[in-house]
Amino acid sequence: MIRWLVGVCALALPAVAMAQDEYSGDTDWTTADPVAFHSPYEIVVRGGLLQRNDGDLVQDSAILTDLLPGLGVRVENRLRDEAGLVQFRRSDGRSAHPTSHGVTLRGLGGNASSRALVTLDGVPQADPFGGWVAWSAYDAINLGGAIIARGGGSGVDGPGALAGTVGLYSTITDGADASFAYGGRQSWDVSGSVGGRVGTGAVAIDGRYGRGDGFIPVAKGQRGAVDRAAPYEQGGLGLRLRFDTGGNGRVEASVRGFSDRRDRGTDFTQSKVDGVDASVRFVHDPYGETQWLALGYIQLRDFESGFASVAAGRNSVVPALFQRVPATGLGARVEVRPGVDGANPLRVGLDWRRTVGRTEEDFFFTGLVPGRHRIAGGSSDTVGAFAEWTSGETNYGLLWTLSGRIDRWSLGDGYRLERNIGGSVITNLAFASRNGWEGSGRAGVRWASDAFSLRAAAYRGWRLPTLNELYRPFRVGAEVTTANEALQPERLWGGEIGADWQPDDTRLSLTLFANHLTNAIANVTLAPNLNQRQNLDAIDSKGIELSAEHRWGFATLRATYAYTDAKVDASGAALALDGRRPAQIAKHGGSVSLRSNNSGPLGGFATMRYIGSQNEDDLGLLKLDDALTFDAGLSWRFSDNFSIEARGENITNELVPAAISSAGIVERATPRTLWVGARVAF
Repeated sequence: MIRWLVGVCALALPAVAMAQDEYSGDTDWTTADPVAFHSPYEIVVRGGLLQRNDGDLVQDSAILTDLLPGLGVRVENRLRDEAGLVQFRRSDGRSAHPTSHGVTLRGLGGNASSRALVTLDGVPQADPFGGWVAWSAYDAINLGGAIIARGGGSGVDGPGALAGTVGLYSTITDGADASFAYGGRQSWDVSGSVGGRVGTGAVAIDGRYGRGDGFIPVAKGQRGAVDRAAPYEQGGLGLRLRFDTGGNGRVEASVRGFSDRRDRGTDFTQSKVDGVDASVRFVHDPYGETQWLALGYIQLRDFESGFASVAAGRNSVVPALFQRVPATGLGARVEVRPGVDGANPLRVGLDWRRTVGRTEEDFFFTGLVPGRHRIAGGSSDTVGAFAEWTSGETNYGLLWTLSGRIDRWSLGDGYRLERNIGGSVITNLAFASRNGWEGSGRAGVRWASDAFSLRAAAYRGWRLPTLNELYRPFRVGAEVTTANEALQPERLWGGEIGADWQPDDTRLSLTLFANHLTNAIANVTLAPNLNQRQNLDAIDSKGIELSAEHRWGFATLRATYAYTDAKVDASGAALALDGRRPAQIAKHGGSVSLRSNNSGPLGGFATMRYIGSQNEDDLGLLKLDDALTFDAGLSWRFSDNFSIEARGENITNELVPAAISSAGIVERATPRTLWVGARVAF
């Protein structure tokens, strides 16, 4: 904690280099449409949703606007600037295993499956089989910004928002831009976007490609002959269209594909993810009159990965498992907001999501030849109806909101088949289909007077176990974790109170929260080297969130801090976990960033992030140390069309432990990486 406080002072230094012309932005943090973000280009299309719901003002949220791709910038790293947002592993999407990026907030337990709902223009982004997020997928899209809403949502976005919602929003810009960068360890990053008006609509094509030789994941001093750098190669291409239909109506469609190749720094650990997403939406949104939206989407994923067994001393390595996971996600949504006295206080709608997937695995290798094969999978469906009423004044007086949601969930016939390759069947299990009902909702109030406001909210949410949690056993080194087809849905009761003070260009925010997550899914130790996914009695999490932001004419200073006191309530086979802090959750986390507003020729940023120590395992026997990192960059714009940039990640080369094995081998996150590059725009 002291390291974090001392580091705050260092961020004042780059301000001298950021003197700019007067800032011309006009965002109102309280009332702004979450898709109306600032951009260095004219925005033609912003997202693909109806206008922001004022009911979300009863909960804490943050808006991020500078998500321009290129020059090594990663969306997942930018999201880490918001204290309390955890992505399971501290590594980013260039070096972490693709299955290790579940997202959560407010200390609700580290899990490869997301407990926060991540959406892109309203479309859920979690992997259909495993619930993790493929961050490299956003190489194929031009993001205009994100809104991070902490705490269980109202339910209007769909089930799964136990810890909060991370809403990403795309843009179509009028013109063309491109960036090119070269970084340490032979890293390259190229991105581009072309968009413009076509008749009464607009079209854009976005793309990105990046590669690098990578770094050695194992910490120095523990490496052996088998350890080497872990290269990566990633890219994507996306097409988006918008066409006006007259009378405040429009049709929007998008299709994007992405590819991700990387390994884990030893032989036999290569992984790849290929994905294609497509969506189409019809929007009719005249203010004060009846508004409606209809959305349909599909996700296609094909994931492959190898896993290795490394000998003690790390002088030899053999294959341990090869896995392939094809999965599909389908969904649809209809929402109506009737006009009432010149406003739209009511939201009603229906949504549906279906996931289908399986894992196909070869293991028990003799040399390079596998001896056993396993296939396991199933399907899940959720169909829900929701309604929400929000009434009152946005800027002055009392605003209140009340929402409810009912979902019917079902798990299709699951299965697990295991056999000796070319021989007998060992296991052939079929799991009966299950179904049930779940309710969720939110009640909240907000009172505002001039620059000061008070808010309070109470909510209930739920999450269905993923197909991965239900049906797929796995092994990491000597550690075996068995699946559990009997897992029950997670259920959350929570609440928060907060205050905001926003005079002119300053915003201060304080939030106190408490959450009670029952049936929390965790990997529970049953015996040495044997674990099983189980529903814990509960995870109780309470804490404090602070944020402060000030805008000058030339720069914005933002600081966030989260204190999280989370404990497991467990009994039975999981009794040893009772009273312990959940794995992958730190008590303290914070960030401070200073960013220029890009209105003059010279710009830049400096960001410090602190993450406290945390447990790697459920019993707290393995500890990940705390880490303090610094990122910074400078840019020089020669003209409206051309600029050059230099930036650094983890400039002090801090050892950021991302994982630790039962043998004590520490895996590190990104070491110091320096980038230089250029941007052009027309």
